[in-house]
Amino acid sequence: MTKELRRLSILMLVMFLALFGSTSVIQVVQADDLARNPANTRALYDSYEVQRGSIIAGGTAIASSVPSDDVYSWQRVYVDADMWAPVTGYINPVLGSATGLEQAMTQALSGTADSQFLSRLDRIVTGQPPRGSNVETSLDPVVQRAAFDALAGLQGAVIAIEPDTGRVLAMATSPSYDTNTLASHDTEAVEAAYEALLDDPADPLANRAIAGDLNPPGSTFKLVVVSAALASGEYTPDSTLPNPALYQLPQSSRTVRNAGGGTCGPGEEVTIADALRLSCNIPMAELAVRLGDDAIREEAEKYGFNRAFELPLTSTPSSYPSGLDDAQTALSGFGQGRVIATPLQMAMVSAGVANGGIVMNPRMVDAVIGPDLTVQETFDSTEYGRALEEQLADELAGMMVANVREGAASGARIDGVQVAGKTGTAENGDRPYTLWFTGFAPADDPQVAVAVVVEAGGGQGQSGSGDTIAAPIAKKVMEAVLGR
Repeated sequence: MTKELRRLSILMLVMFLALFGSTSVIQVVQADDLARNPANTRALYDSYEVQRGSIIAGGTAIASSVPSDDVYSWQRVYVDADMWAPVTGYINPVLGSATGLEQAMTQALSGTADSQFLSRLDRIVTGQPPRGSNVETSLDPVVQRAAFDALAGLQGAVIAIEPDTGRVLAMATSPSYDTNTLASHDTEAVEAAYEALLDDPADPLANRAIAGDLNPPGSTFKLVVVSAALASGEYTPDSTLPNPALYQLPQSSRTVRNAGGGTCGPGEEVTIADALRLSCNIPMAELAVRLGDDAIREEAEKYGFNRAFELPLTSTPSSYPSGLDDAQTALSGFGQGRVIATPLQMAMVSAGVANGGIVMNPRMVDAVIGPDLTVQETFDSTEYGRALEEQLADELAGMMVANVREGAASGARIDGVQVAGKTGTAENGDRPYTLWFTGFAPADDPQVAVAVVVEAGGGQGQSGSGDTIAAPIAKKVMEAVLGR
């Protein structure tokens, strides 16, 4: 070999190695980041060159692909589209977008995830057409139907989770929309439908269960305040607080009343247990000030406040802000002021109490199943952290049981089942109230924790309450779980 030929060979080898190295970095190291980059539209279009996998709930495909006679090869089709919209979302090349699990699990559904490398290689070798994998969710169609039907005609959301695993059993929002309309390949039709949804003042595109415009949690937040009190070691359910009929906020001319306008039961003092059972505002405002905003915020964060969760859908963080003055802290004692929350967050509070004080990370995907039915990936339940010691969690659960059995949350009672819960009726200035319920059942063997929010007063302005509107919705969802 001549000297010149040897140099050329070395140069060719160096160039080959550089090319091999760069492509390897792109295809292996940077593959996930590139696929998730919203500016990378190729990932979206590539997904239409393969038969996209199905999204499955309870053994039934709620999203699947059928052959299309246009340039996209496959058309996405959704079953019970309105009911499953906050779960599946939609994928559409016309809009150049995807939402819900279609976006969060797009690599698995399109067959491009790392866990599907061997499957892709096998199909190349055997000459089989490319196919995506199926995503098996944790959601239960029976529970989802109960939640969706219970919300009919209302503006709000429901989420139900397993306390000991964090698995989401139901995620329903209302009003909803037909995802098939936004999956259409008809450019004019889909753009018109999308604009109409954007212009709808009820915001049907929002997933109110985990995101959207968050609401004050009202009296459901009293659970966090009582949790902070118990965790401090300075209070028990029998600890007493002053019981006036009118309370002036610290360093403020504003006053606070209980919902009934009078005192929280008879006597000059009231126990924490009775204040929670009767859902009185004044004792909780006083308790919040005594605890201080730092202690309440720290306890709230143990349940997940100020944190986004990947289910894999991304939740909007519920907020307990820092630096509250005493007046704002007092308002936070009954879930008003600057405290805002998602139904997911309030369900996590109940689930944490139900699970002996341990809060689980919420999740809604169980497994990725290949076209050959092999399990390519599974998702384990993981702990977020401990919010409360087990004995104290049992004490708080007992107070929540009393709240349903003989207190302000009687609308959630289920015959023959001990239910733990807490209602909330949050004020919004001159606007209609926001109505809440969160709780779990059975109290002695928790199988489900649920949270319900109903906006715009449930159509009753400032006349409706969490007990009369939100609690019965939660009851139907819990009954659906217990009846499985």
